[in-house]
Amino acid sequence: MDIKVVKFGGSSLADAKQFQKVAAIIKEDPARRFVVPSAPGKRFSGDDKVTDLLYSCYDHASKGENIDEEFEKIKSRYNDIISELKLDFSLESDFVQIKNAFLCHAGRDFAASRGEYLNGKILAAYLGFPFIDAASVIFFHEDGTFNEKLTNTILGAKLRNLENAVVPGFYGSMPNDTIRTFSRGGSDITGSIVSRAVNADLYENWTDVSGFLMADPRIVSSPKVIRVITYQELRELSYMGATVLHEDAIFPVRFAGIPINIRNTNDPEAPGTMIVPYSKHPDYESKEIITGIAGKKGFCTITLEKGKMNDEVGFGRRVLQVFENHNICFEHLPSGIDTMCVILNNHDLEGIRDMLVNEICQAVEPDSVSVDDNIALIAVVGRGMVKAKGTAYRIFKAIAEADVNIRMIDQGSSEKNIVIGVGEEDFEVAMRAIYSEFAKDNLIR
Repeated sequence: MDIKVVKFGGSSLADAKQFQKVAAIIKEDPARRFVVPSAPGKRFSGDDKVTDLLYSCYDHASKGENIDEEFEKIKSRYNDIISELKLDFSLESDFVQIKNAFLCHAGRDFAASRGEYLNGKILAAYLGFPFIDAASVIFFHEDGTFNEKLTNTILGAKLRNLENAVVPGFYGSMPNDTIRTFSRGGSDITGSIVSRAVNADLYENWTDVSGFLMADPRIVSSPKVIRVITYQELRELSYMGATVLHEDAIFPVRFAGIPINIRNTNDPEAPGTMIVPYSKHPDYESKEIITGIAGKKGFCTITLEKGKMNDEVGFGRRVLQVFENHNICFEHLPSGIDTMCVILNNHDLEGIRDMLVNEICQAVEPDSVSVDDNIALIAVVGRGMVKAKGTAYRIFKAIAEADVNIRMIDQGSSEKNIVIGVGEEDFEVAMRAIYSEFAKDNLIR
């Protein structure tokens, strides 16, 4: 029988009605054997996420302030779910232990992790599945990085002997047995880790959208759902701001070649988006030119000019050494014969901009150095671009017709993405123009 690992996000488990939907989805397919839950999310606009409540409560406790009222709000969220599901089950002993840990300053990671921990216990009781505390099977090194080898060994051995299990997302344990959380996309990462440990046939990631959208719906009205996408395409889009699945959640399953299916808990019949290991995967459709468009603001460019720069051996290395010395990564590096442009994240230059410029001048003695702020980057991604003539022309034509000036162009060596820099004030207009150009002839998913 196939093995599926299913992860459910916070909106999918926000209240008892959502729990019922989740249980129906799991029981509909016996292959859905291992479940990774998030903490309860918002039930309605203006509501609080339980993780935010936990952070706030812990912060007050760390200042020596009374947390009784705030902690009761957290308890009521879980007790309401238990009551409405009519479970003969109690978390009271857990609440006592957690509150005492808050008062003893157990740490913000411990506080945040309790959202998933408690939700996992309720879901396990409701499904009749064994509950596995993630702290006993997911491990970090002393420096806080994920201990992949130990986790895969211990978690794989634990789950191999179980027909079903619930493993809460977002956290694991340090060598000293304290709790450590993943920094971003925590429950998504846990789902990926569990999938690899059991060598799953499919990792289903259930959320509140019917798949990965081709563009940001806050910018583009009703963008199409991407039906199939490769890991590499997803990484490109995630890095540039697409938010359905964080790029860190891809690597454990990518290593094992396990596909991911993004699904909607509130529309379980929708096929969602399949994320596959490679373009020759049977589910992958390669006729489309553009897979997706993503972008974000907050960049700047440092442009250097120097006559006969291309004849000066080591020029680029010395420039980049300046940034390395300050632990700064560059985003892109377009260049010409006598010019070099380094694209950086604005926040990396805060407080040290003048120092960096001075150090660059000392390192390579350029004729001029200029810094240009308020740059937005847009990535147009698609494996079909490499075979389609005129793709770049269509992108630039659409932007020009929208009366937007292009400030930077960079095409990846694989020809699977083109990155365009525009002024932040033109970001949304350019995104819509590119989407409209390719949507009009149905050459996108």
